[in-house]
Amino acid sequence: MNLRGKVDGQPAYVLHTYPFRETSLIVEVFSRDFGRMSLLARGARRPRAAIRGLLMAFQPIEVAWAGKGEVLTLMKAEWQGGLPLLAGEALFCGYYLNELLMHLLPREDAHEHLFERYGDMLARLAADPTGKVREANLRSFEKALLQELGYGLTLNHDSEGQAIVPDAFYSYRMEQGPVRMAHDEAAAQIVCGQTLLDLDAEDFSNPRSRSEAKMLMRSLMAYYLAGVELETRKIFKELQEL
Repeated sequence: MNLRGKVDGQPAYVLHTYPFRETSLIVEVFSRDFGRMSLLARGARRPRAAIRGLLMAFQPIEVAWAGKGEVLTLMKAEWQGGLPLLAGEALFCGYYLNELLMHLLPREDAHEHLFERYGDMLARLAADPTGKVREANLRSFEKALLQELGYGLTLNHDSEGQAIVPDAFYSYRMEQGPVRMAHDEAAAQIVCGQTLLDLDAEDFSNPRSRSEAKMLMRSLMAYYLAGVELETRKIFKELQEL
């Protein structure tokens, strides 16, 4: 059997589950050494299934699987503990991260560094009841995700190789990076140079940089999601309207 077909003791997080037939679940996990995997948890929907309570999002687990084909069979899952349950806005943020990973990560493409960043992000969300640093953490993770996928951002120099000028204005173009704009030019989205530099340094203490970085990252994510609308954004928008 090949290496992916029989694995034990693999650190992982549950990204998503959905029903399969009458009593089973398909479990999408983000594993440390194999990336995103689809696993069949047989009988997991039965009321007395021991594994049922272990397949929770945002909790570290160790899993074992075996089999062949695209969907392998989950043999066991063991809770590793250590993280408080997410609640409120932090829970929405967690689901947002999971949606990004579900839609952007290719199957069976290992990203050990991103796996560590994801675990660290969950710990930060759980330890941040005030929400003061939550937005900065999200921008940092989005940036790391794009970097891991090979879409690293150019933030300290413009499309012509010139250093970013803090008080200049730029349009970020997907194939070019930051393009410096004249003050009377119009563009779909313009950010100041200081925002690019602050995003590069992951310094979000400046309110303008924080706001512009959010809009820039939203635009970039929409581009790479290729039209997929995230459920978490729709729900959060509806709650804000209420």
